Amino acid sequence: MGIEDLTLYVERKYNNPPVYITENGVVDSNASLMLKDALNDSLRINYHHHHLLYLSKAVEAGADVRGYYVWSFLDNFEWGSGYTLRFGIIYVDYKNKLRRYLKDSALWFKKFLQKDRCSQTKAFTEL
Repeated sequence: MGIEDLTLYVERKYNNPPVYITENGVVDSNASLMLKDALNDSLRINYHHHHLLYLSKAVEAGADVRGYYVWSFLDNFEWGSGYTLRFGIIYVDYKNKLRRYLKDSALWFKKFLQKDRCSQTKAFTEL
C-alpha cells in the first residue's frame, strides 16, 4: 500500500480528516561520499517526486491533504545511528564547523514550490 492508497483509505475510513504527511524521507547511508557526490542526491529527488505525484492524485480524488513535510531539512543526529545516516536536503559538514550546502534535492524542492499549478498531477510530469 502506497501513499496514495493510504491517504484515500484515511479519507474513506475517517470521514476525510485534514491530513499532514510528516517526516517523509529517504536515507543516504553512505557517510563516506565525497561532498560533490553527496550533493547529487537523485535518489531523494526521485523519492519525493513520486510520493508527491501519488499524493496529488489522492488530493484530486478528494483527500484533504494540507501539508507534506520532508524528513529532513538538515542532515542531523539519528538516535540509532548517530551522524552516519543523512536524510537532509541540506548537507551538514560535521568536520568543517557545521558548514551547510544545498543538495540537488533542495534545489528541486525550490523549483517544485515555485511552480504555478492549475493541475497538480500535470505539474509533476514537467519536473
